[in-house]
Amino acid sequence: MTETPDGVEVRPYEPGDAAAFWELKRGFELGLGAGTGGDDKLSTYEAKLTDDYRERYLSWVERCATDDPGCVVVAEAVSGDGDSDGGIDSDDGVDNGDDDANLVGYAFALPEEMTFIWDAAVLNELFLDADYRGTGVADELMGAVLDHVRSQDLPLDRIVLDVDEANGRARAFYERYGFDHWGELVARDL
Repeated sequence: MTETPDGVEVRPYEPGDAAAFWELKRGFELGLGAGTGGDDKLSTYEAKLTDDYRERYLSWVERCATDDPGCVVVAEAVSGDGDSDGGIDSDDGVDNGDDDANLVGYAFALPEEMTFIWDAAVLNELFLDADYRGTGVADELMGAVLDHVRSQDLPLDRIVLDVDEANGRARAFYERYGFDHWGELVARDL
């Protein structure tokens, strides 16, 4: 666990994070659609975000985090005492104990058992709420992912990811970490 100067704690994913994690995942998917393509791409990404997809995705996240603890990390905004919001409901000031975590970002490296897909570690997703971009939180998430995948038994000592060429901000971020062009990903409709 680390805490950024911005009051955000980076920690492993926990089952209680599911609802807040899903909202970030939606932001990731809709950002891909809106930010790196036209209306067709956005509608394609919007259409997949069904209740069934949400359930299946969160179940998969849970399995990955259970099978390889640390492969999914979250960034949680915390108060000065180290708790998220202390269970206080901001609308009525009542501690009802069931508030979701105040997640502002996440990073998801595929579990070690999947390293043979690319013969390397795979950074599946890294996403940060727009309000926290440029604050150093993404660096903390990347650091946590790199620390974790270094502990994996990899066929090649390498980490790979897929980043859309139209996403200049993400490309610049990854280049800062030494990511370089390595092959080319191609796709087609089924």
